[in-house]
Amino acid sequence: MCDRLQQQTSLSGETKEQPQSGNSCSLHPSEVLELYCRHCLIPICKPCLEEAHDDHRTTTIKKAAQERSSTVQALINEGRHIAESYLSFLRSLREEEKTLNEKKQQRDNSIIQAYNQMVQKLTERKKHLLSESQQSQRQNLDRIQTERDRVLADVNELSAACDRAEQKLQQGWIEFLSQQTALTEVVGKFRGKAAPTPVQTQPAVFQPTDTPVPVLGHVTVQSLPSAPIPAAPAPILAVPVASYGAARGTGHYHGNQTHQLQRMAFGGLGSETGQFNCPCGVTVSDEGEVFVADRWNQRIQVFTLQGTFVRQFPTVMSGEEEMDPHDVAMDGEGNLWVVGGSCAHCAVQYNKQGRVLGRFDLQYTQYNRGVAVDTRRNHILITQTTVDGDNLQGQVLVFRPDGTLVRTVGQQQGMKFPWYITVDGEGNILVSDTWNHCVYVYNEDGQFLFQFGGEGSGEGQLMCPHGICSDRAGNIIVADQENRSMEMFDKTGKFLKHITTDMTEPWAVAMAPQGHVIVTDMEEERVSIYQNF
Repeated sequence: MCDRLQQQTSLSGETKEQPQSGNSCSLHPSEVLELYCRHCLIPICKPCLEEAHDDHRTTTIKKAAQERSSTVQALINEGRHIAESYLSFLRSLREEEKTLNEKKQQRDNSIIQAYNQMVQKLTERKKHLLSESQQSQRQNLDRIQTERDRVLADVNELSAACDRAEQKLQQGWIEFLSQQTALTEVVGKFRGKAAPTPVQTQPAVFQPTDTPVPVLGHVTVQSLPSAPIPAAPAPILAVPVASYGAARGTGHYHGNQTHQLQRMAFGGLGSETGQFNCPCGVTVSDEGEVFVADRWNQRIQVFTLQGTFVRQFPTVMSGEEEMDPHDVAMDGEGNLWVVGGSCAHCAVQYNKQGRVLGRFDLQYTQYNRGVAVDTRRNHILITQTTVDGDNLQGQVLVFRPDGTLVRTVGQQQGMKFPWYITVDGEGNILVSDTWNHCVYVYNEDGQFLFQFGGEGSGEGQLMCPHGICSDRAGNIIVADQENRSMEMFDKTGKFLKHITTDMTEPWAVAMAPQGHVIVTDMEEERVSIYQNF
């Protein structure tokens, strides 16, 4: 484009002795466009000047072109300068890509080396154990053979004495009587001898080490501040240009963030152990076990805070009832409450190993639910969204563990689609409304206190907030889904900071007693654990 402008500028600055057809006036084809109307900003011919532009300021075509050529040339220079800055950025991307590929190769080599070393150690250990097993077997077989040889010698001696006596008996009385003494001696020898006793062998027993599957290590990711595309440099020559509006960016303005997070991630799309298909709920026990509601795999998976798989259990109910878990929460006794839909719309209580302890049914709704527990009152809080005509109506239902409804919360504030919910250390109820792009805060009795957020990408604003939790200080952490970030607010709803802004689709979030923040990413089908936010 800059080259075309350059050519047009050069051509318009040249003196054309022979008019071309393109220089003819459209209103007066026989006339040449020799003048330029400064008022209407168009080329004109002399009859045009007399008929419609006689009171307008005009100049010659050549002079107008010369005047405008400097402006166009300045724009060309500025455009080339901006383009060069972006080309420089693209070259840096190529270098970054090359560096990433090299680091990946080094990382993969390290993983393979660690694997080979582990296999070598396991192979050496296997050989040692097999050698010990063979040595124990040989010792036991030697004991058996020694006893066998001893008893066989006695059997041979007795058999030989009996055979000789039997032969003498057949030969006659005299020979038999002569043999009686010898036979009496041999039999008497063994009559007083103790009978053979069972051989005491000591067979070895293999006892596998009671440890999980060996873990090579973890691939951790350090979250870095987002690197924006470099701003275009200042123009060489200031040229006033018309503004027709600027494109609206997506995501939060990150500011001057320099804090690097320690992040560990695991998972990936699938149905195998450690994989996820819609990880839409998460909670953490006092012992640091992470429970993830794996929705479309209809199960709860359990991990350590280091991302090591521990166990899993299905959320399929008895009979043909199936439940797709929407969310999971921990009660004061260390048991789990899971809410979900599909064939069974209910709240189910499990112990940590997945045994069903209790359940109660919920009203059918096509919208997702969240669950939290007020551990001080032992109340189960569940979000619910229904449709009244074309309007969504959201509320929070407060139950006792036996399913008795205590109260409803949030109808007066116009909730639309509350999904995630939490109860802070003071018993306050915090609800994220994905439709209204805000968080509602109530006291433990359900009285409205305040709300914060609001649709947008600026500091303190939210776009489709999902998971919510609080830390020991009462600070509120929100998974800001559409802004692809995690935000921290104080207990009054005042914005504090962006915890991270490099997520793809943050969904559910939980705070571990050990101080870790756990967040699920729906698009990447992964779970991330941040240690120093």
